[in-house]
Amino acid sequence: MKHPQLAFGTPRKLPKPTKLAGRVAVLDIAFAGASPTQGFDQVTAPFLRGLGDRLAVWVDHHDHELHPRYAEDPRFVLTTKAEHGACPELVTPELVARIGPVDTICCHSDFDGLASAAKWIRGGVEPYPGCDADARAVDTRLGVTGPIGERFDRALRGRPRDQALYGVVVRHLAEGLADGGLWATIDAAAAELAPVEAATRRVAERYVIDPAGVAIVHVEPGAPRWDKTLLLLLGQERARVSVVVEAEQVTVAARFDSGLNFLELLGLSGGMPTRVSVARAELPKLLRALRVTEP
Repeated sequence: MKHPQLAFGTPRKLPKPTKLAGRVAVLDIAFAGASPTQGFDQVTAPFLRGLGDRLAVWVDHHDHELHPRYAEDPRFVLTTKAEHGACPELVTPELVARIGPVDTICCHSDFDGLASAAKWIRGGVEPYPGCDADARAVDTRLGVTGPIGERFDRALRGRPRDQALYGVVVRHLAEGLADGGLWATIDAAAAELAPVEAATRRVAERYVIDPAGVAIVHVEPGAPRWDKTLLLLLGQERARVSVVVEAEQVTVAARFDSGLNFLELLGLSGGMPTRVSVARAELPKLLRALRVTEP
């Protein structure tokens, strides 16, 4: 059977609709959050208009205030992160059968999104037993990721912008891991993560813990390549909330099960409630909201 074409995107960087062939399934890509230049109206809405009736389905599990607008459209399967920690569990045999054949799958480029694409190709069947659970553990950073999911996740974090690798991962998953030779490419990418992790741990040594229970670290431009997710997690080992300050943006995060909602705290829409990025200029507002006493 011929597989759909693959395309990859993020909430604020979507491919041009004219580049996507035929009927399109969009998987694990959130509606763009509030932004004067890269928000829903500037990114998501034009993408939807460009696809028009060619949009076969949009499946996503990230919170967004505009989900109710599409509640009556059966093409949209939209939930919150609390309801579904990962997207693959939403890709069921019943959904794939209801939507019918698609020509293109446009998905997020993390393990969650690529596993969703592979599961769609497989008619809603897991690529391997426990793949859905691995995707949930990777995407929420809760629980234990199995050895197969860990292998994929490390590869994608080792080469986070390698579209050729994305294709290899989807192919390997879609074929049920049948071609053992594909592991060579995946493991080679995973090996590139080790020095990044070492650099990240060195950066984490500079965390400052505020009495409000917030761990803050500033990362200077030109620092050796580091992993933001790992850096945030290392901060959460020291405090309830971690904040990473970069030259152009600030990211705040807490455990998925913390009960915190940074979207509400900062008056934002769309995205993951427990991990939010804002412009560097918003740092004073963020620190006030977190009751941090010292910048």
